[in-house]
Amino acid sequence: MIAIIDYGMGNLRSVQKAFEQLGHQAAITRLPREILAARGVVLPGVGAFRQALENLRNLRLDALVKECLLAGKPFLGICLGLQLLFEESDEFGFTAGLGIIPGKVIKFAGPAFAGEKQTGGLKIPHMGWNRLHKVKKAPLLAGVEEGAMMYFVHSYYGAPTDPSWIAATTEHGVEFCSAVWKDNIFALQCHPEKSGTVGLKILDNFAKSISGNGY
Repeated sequence: MIAIIDYGMGNLRSVQKAFEQLGHQAAITRLPREILAARGVVLPGVGAFRQALENLRNLRLDALVKECLLAGKPFLGICLGLQLLFEESDEFGFTAGLGIIPGKVIKFAGPAFAGEKQTGGLKIPHMGWNRLHKVKKAPLLAGVEEGAMMYFVHSYYGAPTDPSWIAATTEHGVEFCSAVWKDNIFALQCHPEKSGTVGLKILDNFAKSISGNGY
């Protein structure tokens, strides 16, 4: 069973329906025993970084999520679920994150990662379809073509200080990290549940990887 962590933010049902469409069992839950028993966990999210952290802490799920990550449980983060993995965020002032990925979450038109130059005239939020450019062969991107179109909606993005985390990038005035992968942790800034057949392929890869059916 896949546990979709319910911390009061995000389009949880859309993610669940996408897995069900693919024939995989996924439960929306905030119960520690169900999350710990799951073969894989998904942390989706839409909204503000600070509110998300407060919700996780109030529900006592922040430590549980970190426990799952550090124990090697297969993990999929979506949108805000990616950003929460970073050490900190600039959104509405400084907020400490879960501290899994070195780096911070910054707003478009702020300092870019790896010293990349920015261009003017950005539309914020970055909303709509854009290309995913692979940086390395992440297993969950197997079968996804280079430059595949994915659906985005966000004003902030995670900027890793360790480039080994970066699995894919996307361009929106600046080249930003749009997917991370290391060991059991994979996360996307875009929304696979809203990205048609390409997004479903990524979700299917995740579900099959934890069921032992391969990619």
